[in-house]
Amino acid sequence: MLPLMLWGAFALRFGELMPPSMARFWWLFPVAPLVAIPMLKWAGLYRAVLRYMGPNAAIAVLKGVSLSAVLLAALALMGNVRDLPRTIPILYWLLAMLYVGGSRFLLRAMLQRLVRRPRLKEPMIIYGAGSAGAQLAAALSHGPEFHPVAFVDDDSALWGSVVRGVSVYAPTEIERLVERYEARQLLLAIPSASRQRRREILMRLEPLSVHVKTIPGFADIVSGRARADEVREVPIEDLLGRDPVAPDTALLDRCIRDKVVLVSGAGGSIGAELCRQIVQRRPRALLLYDVSEYGLYQIEHELRRLKVVVESELSLIPLLGSVVDQARLEQVLRQFSVQTVYHAAAYKHVPIVEHNILEGIRNNVFGTLAAARAAQAAAVESFVLVSTDKAVRPTNVMGASKRLAELVLQALAREEGVTRFTMVRFGNVLGSSGSVVPLFRRQIARGGPLTVTHPQITRYFMTIPEAAALVIQAGSMGQGGDVFVLEMGEPVRIVDMARKMVRLTGLQVRDEDNPEGDIAIEFTGLRPGEKLYEELLIGDNVTETGHEMIMRAEEACLPWDTVQGLLNELRQACLMFDGARARAVLQQAVPEYAPQGDVREYLQPLPGSAAGAKAHWLEEPGSRA
Repeated sequence: MLPLMLWGAFALRFGELMPPSMARFWWLFPVAPLVAIPMLKWAGLYRAVLRYMGPNAAIAVLKGVSLSAVLLAALALMGNVRDLPRTIPILYWLLAMLYVGGSRFLLRAMLQRLVRRPRLKEPMIIYGAGSAGAQLAAALSHGPEFHPVAFVDDDSALWGSVVRGVSVYAPTEIERLVERYEARQLLLAIPSASRQRRREILMRLEPLSVHVKTIPGFADIVSGRARADEVREVPIEDLLGRDPVAPDTALLDRCIRDKVVLVSGAGGSIGAELCRQIVQRRPRALLLYDVSEYGLYQIEHELRRLKVVVESELSLIPLLGSVVDQARLEQVLRQFSVQTVYHAAAYKHVPIVEHNILEGIRNNVFGTLAAARAAQAAAVESFVLVSTDKAVRPTNVMGASKRLAELVLQALAREEGVTRFTMVRFGNVLGSSGSVVPLFRRQIARGGPLTVTHPQITRYFMTIPEAAALVIQAGSMGQGGDVFVLEMGEPVRIVDMARKMVRLTGLQVRDEDNPEGDIAIEFTGLRPGEKLYEELLIGDNVTETGHEMIMRAEEACLPWDTVQGLLNELRQACLMFDGARARAVLQQAVPEYAPQGDVREYLQPLPGSAAGAKAHWLEEPGSRA
């Protein structure tokens, strides 16, 4: 076709289909493709896949055609063709650009139309017409499932424009667009938006019964936890949370940077997130301590990948062991010269601990005691206990055991020694093991029903990354024996959360007002030891700290002699496998503890002596060599 483009240049110049003077330049016609094809190849045009051609292909056309036109004019001059009109190379360049580039982009559009088949693909509205939205629209257009039908954007300057062949509309038109295109899918492509802004958008979308999905935020993309083009369900924190307060880097670094750090319960939800954030603060070494081999394997593999992303040279040391084994812990702390311990190991699932009282006490109370004593013996600088709001006026063994663990550390903090003990108390974290959020997602995927224990049950919620960052910062602020409480925001009714999750998956709640709905919500009754409302403070005596999200609780504590006596009684109850007696001692140690119902410990007391069943964790402190 290039010789035809040259003929077109002559015809346009002279205003005739067959200009008589064109015969003198006949040799230029076979030369044109011989010159142009190598130039276009050099520019990379023939490497572009036609169906996915983009701006780079247009640049290749411009470079290749321009060079070929210049070379053609140069050859004409070298061939002593001095009467060749100067406009011929320019007209040839214009026509060749139109043909070489235009024909390819026209064919690309035809191929894409054949592949798209919009009628066979589900229509999708994209909220956000920025670079992220445009890239997703292009990716979805090439895929087999979705067809972008409209953009919605907050920027009024974009309204009425076209991005990637799709029109941009104002947010007020979402409802009309959903009806017009019968869209059941909406994608949030606003990774830079604040959590507050995302929450406002989701509240507007909730009544529309469209399945809302999103892409990760910039923080997840930069940290390597997610890809920019990854489409996922809307994180529940976008519905409940507020924008996290920027962390104080000095507090984050104080107990971690260039230090040897150990995290107990490293394979659990909070322990794993503590490890992720610790790796980014560049410690000298990080010891991962857990009794679960699989949990330890998982977090070690993840952290080795994260090390590469953050370009850290720290040593990662996975260690199998139980926190109740004081000798093992002390040996580890001494051998690696550990300076900071984050004690996240605990049994925390309320109904399970309620049925396994002795194991809950063993892990949460005596495990904390063993870890604290090992830290003192190894001269660890800082020991931070991850506590819970269930320790406040507890109605279950889990909460009472965590409160007793706090009392143990408060008493030990009064002893002479280099170890600084700090406790950090907070509520539920979103997405942790045992959280209602993943449970609700599974139940929605199965078609329901969603199970909620009580219509009025409420909980405080915080994201795992935010909670872990605040634990680290609070641990750096402690002077010894401090109980820090995290600002958890407003409590959330679990049934409201369930309804929001159903609606944002494009479904409707089935109830008395809407018997034709998709997903029902069933109330199953409070579980053993479960409270309707959780609290963060035992009393009202709380003081502010230098961080707006961290408060210091001024609460009563017990002297070590009293705590030691209670622990001895608790040992004896555990030795006899006597759950009722163990719970009675917990009530004596934690006067606010108000147990509900009868003891449901699965193991029954043994008649007579339990000689031979005594485990090392039941022995008096210091009785082992």
